[in-house]
Amino acid sequence: MKNVFKRLCGPTGGRKRQAVGLFCAALVTASLVVAADKKPKLKRAAPKAIEVTARQIPHFDKTAPNKKRFGQLVWRGGLELSSPSKHFGGWSGLALDKSGRSVLAISDAGTWLRGKLIYDKGRLTGLSATEMAPLKALNGKRLSRPRDRDAEAMSLLRGSVDNGIALIAFEQNDRIGVFPLSKKGVGTPKRYLKLPKAISKNRRRDGVEALAVLRGGNRKGAILAFLEGHVTKDKRHRGWLLSRGKSKKIWLQDKGGFSITDLASLPDGSMLLLERRFRWSEGVKMRLRYLAAKTIKPGAVLVGDVLLEADMKQQIDNMEGLAVHQNANGETIITLLSDNNFNAFFQRTVMLQFAFDLKAKTKSVTATGRR
Repeated sequence: MKNVFKRLCGPTGGRKRQAVGLFCAALVTASLVVAADKKPKLKRAAPKAIEVTARQIPHFDKTAPNKKRFGQLVWRGGLELSSPSKHFGGWSGLALDKSGRSVLAISDAGTWLRGKLIYDKGRLTGLSATEMAPLKALNGKRLSRPRDRDAEAMSLLRGSVDNGIALIAFEQNDRIGVFPLSKKGVGTPKRYLKLPKAISKNRRRDGVEALAVLRGGNRKGAILAFLEGHVTKDKRHRGWLLSRGKSKKIWLQDKGGFSITDLASLPDGSMLLLERRFRWSEGVKMRLRYLAAKTIKPGAVLVGDVLLEADMKQQIDNMEGLAVHQNANGETIITLLSDNNFNAFFQRTVMLQFAFDLKAKTKSVTATGRR
């Protein structure tokens, strides 16, 4: 049945695509609803090896297999990840070390997954040494209540995924925790950040969905966070700049009804923003926007430039995780990860990588600003 679904909902001609579009979208929606309250709870506390199969995705565009350039991005390979474990899935936040080899993901079921990415001449080809464990509460015990486990975003505060500090944002019981990272994995949170009342008092499933620490620029070290919902009457997404215990409002202009799913900072303090949209008539879409460093300031209404927009003709799913690193050649590599909602029957866990010419983009933005 799974293979039948893939054949029906894969690349098709115009009329056939329209005919099955509603059917495929309905199946995906059904999987979202069914999975919402059936996220598996990982009972063991210690990290344990988990079997994960990584199948290479040879091309990004199903209709144009030889195409490598997509807007301002260049395709660098992808993986379809699967596991016999019922605890594998739901990946909503992503972090990589500076080399791009050590990877850490967190799920909305309150677990973390760590492993080593494998490359062949700069192309993503595999994942190895995978291990998993539950996220912990302040008392050192695993998170147990569903409303406490819903981790949605992660950003490195400093160091690496093997030796550093990460911020992890949760929704339902909305909070942002400061978690130590070591060779043993994700440790007990040191504390939770003081948040604006609009976040801390929120009790809906549309809390902090995107979170990133600015790596450079005038606001280096500040935290940018956006809520999943809370779109204003003038079509603006609500967010905050958090710095030194204080918070300032910031906004993102809505473009086409997309939802925010993740953020990642580039070395100069500019940002990449990952978005997702679902419609019955078209299925799932994803979009990646670039936000220049100079535009990120309190009270600003961010718009940015679209780097990539993709739909079901491309190798996407419910894209929720975003991370950035520089490879040995100095290239900026963007990594995306999907949340399969713990329904591997209808959805996939895909990891995608693209190269982005940040220097060229920065020069373009500077030149535009001078005119």
